[in-house]
Formats: sequence, C-alpha cells, structure tokens
Amino acid sequence: QVQLVESGGGWVQSGGSLRLSCAASGLSFSTYAMKWYCQAPGKGRELVAAINSVGDSTIYADSVKGRFTISRDNAKNTVYLQMDSLKVEDTAVYSCRADRFLDHYWGQGTQVTVSS
Repeated sequence: QVQLVESGGGWVQSGGSLRLSCAASGLSFSTYAMKWYCQAPGKGRELVAAINSVGDSTIYADSVKGRFTISRDNAKNTVYLQMDSLKVEDTAVYSCRADRFLDHYWGQGTQVTVSS
C-alpha cells in the first residue's frame, strides 16, 4: 500500500520559514518524480514545485521562485519543501504527489498558515 505522509506545516508569521517533509512508503521512490501542490481556501489546487526522480532538475511556480526550494533524499524516501520569506498569500494546504508515467499518488496534506 502506497502512503505519502506530509509533516512540518503549522503557523508562522510573515517573513518566517517552514520546512515541509513528505515521507513515502510502498513504492519505488527513486523512480518517481515528486511534486508539491497547494490549495488555498476557495481556490483550486496549484503546482508549487516539482523535482525529477534523481533530484537534478526542479521547476517552481513563479510566485515562489527564489523563496521555496524543493529537494529529495532517495535514501530516506522523502521529499522536502523549504519555504522561506513566507507571505500571507502562501496560506494553504500543501500536498505532495508522486508521479511515474500514468501512476500518481497523493498525500493527505498539511496546513500552512502565514499571519501578518
């Protein structure tokens, strides 16, 4: 059974930092691209960042470029999202997703709340 479990969310003041983790089990983690999505209240789910299976290629949404960093540790079956210089508008539920060809799996999400 595939499981993706996010952690690290919480409350932080504007300008602060959080580090999200997504621990995977039940799949060959190093063969999956990993992505972080966010969904703010009343909005659709948006791609925040993605990293390829070996970790040498990343992409970011324009809104987080220069502030967020995605990384992965294939030995630990974990993907991370370092979130710096957080803004109120970053408030959302953040979920990780594993992708390989037609297979994809979602985590349950973790809430990030940024206050002014």
